[in-house]
Amino acid sequence: MIFDKLKKFDIVFDSPEVDCPPVFSSGDVVSGRVVLELTGESRVDSLKLHAEGFAKVHWTESRSAGSSTAYTQNYSDEVEYLNRREVLLQADNGEVTVLPAGRHEFPFSFQLPEETLVTSFEGKHGSIRYWVKVKLHRPWATVKKIKKEFTVIEPIDINTPALLAPQAGTKDKMARAWYRNFGQVSVTAKIDRKGYTPGEVIPVFAEFDNSTSRSVVPKAFITQTQTFIARGTKKEKRSVVATLCGDIVGARCRETWHGRAIKIPPVGPSILQCRIIKVEYMLKVCVDVPGTSKLCLELPLVIGTIPLHPFGSRTSSVSSQYSVNLEWLRMAIPEQPEPPPDYSSVVTEEEAEQRNNAVVPQQAEDLSGILERPLMAFVQEFRFRPPPVYSEIDPNPQPLNMRPRCMTC
Repeated sequence: MIFDKLKKFDIVFDSPEVDCPPVFSSGDVVSGRVVLELTGESRVDSLKLHAEGFAKVHWTESRSAGSSTAYTQNYSDEVEYLNRREVLLQADNGEVTVLPAGRHEFPFSFQLPEETLVTSFEGKHGSIRYWVKVKLHRPWATVKKIKKEFTVIEPIDINTPALLAPQAGTKDKMARAWYRNFGQVSVTAKIDRKGYTPGEVIPVFAEFDNSTSRSVVPKAFITQTQTFIARGTKKEKRSVVATLCGDIVGARCRETWHGRAIKIPPVGPSILQCRIIKVEYMLKVCVDVPGTSKLCLELPLVIGTIPLHPFGSRTSSVSSQYSVNLEWLRMAIPEQPEPPPDYSSVVTEEEAEQRNNAVVPQQAEDLSGILERPLMAFVQEFRFRPPPVYSEIDPNPQPLNMRPRCMTC
């Protein structure tokens, strides 16, 4: 029987490197071959290929319609990015094709759409996947199917004016507990640019002004927000991917970060062009105030795939532009000496209460105009500082006798 004669049925993509899976982007040509190994002469009706690409989301929510009535609401949606069919083997007259024993290879090649595709992604409530499926039709036998996924990374070049623009802001808050004011806490922060790539170090410039009667703890976090959209409703998953903890700022004292370093782990790039799935990043500079809610300043980030090239040298190879480990496709964060905290620990009480009470979440706040708000004069001095050394430790440690600087002294 033909079941016994089919020894191997596989899809092999053409790749410039033997042990490295190929990576594609919009407009690229995907090529490879379908391999059949037969132990004896076999009859084949056809061999057909189908290339597909979809973004899909799905989740369920339980609803209560009374004291004893409950039901489950389903939310799902999808967007098609690729749909291509190709016949690899089929006789023109409809007759069967007889293949002798041995190895047979059937090459295939097709071009991805020129319009912008979306980077491959795996999330809790959705995914963006691209694959090639091949069906082998034989007389008097069930259809044999094989499927193999391939990776698409849509380039995000951080060497653009919008992503090279510095990001800065200032925020203050009155520390209160039981209707008693303890004073004001303010934070002013700035980063060199909006766009970064995985593995880079972000130097954080900040000043923490603690006018309260209590000590505070400054921290910085890189957060990732995955947003899944279906039927006008959003489902979000937030996580902290990197952390930075500063020194305690005493009561009525001030602390300055002269380029404190926080490293970006191998996370996936930002996804901003998909209608139903978005992946966004934020740098949060926060202050923990004992006895009251924390103060957080948010600076938007875009994680790109084409790194900074100050001398203008570019490469057209997508795989060389983004050569880090592709474990981020499964959202696997590598082991860290100190695991990042839960997202709930880096949001203010007001933010948590607003999100818990919201029945239908609103669209994400537009942070594009954050630089339009007035800044303290402190931000001005960053403009003339030399770029800091990119390292994972503080490149400008302060002497013990200079930290902290109390305003009462």
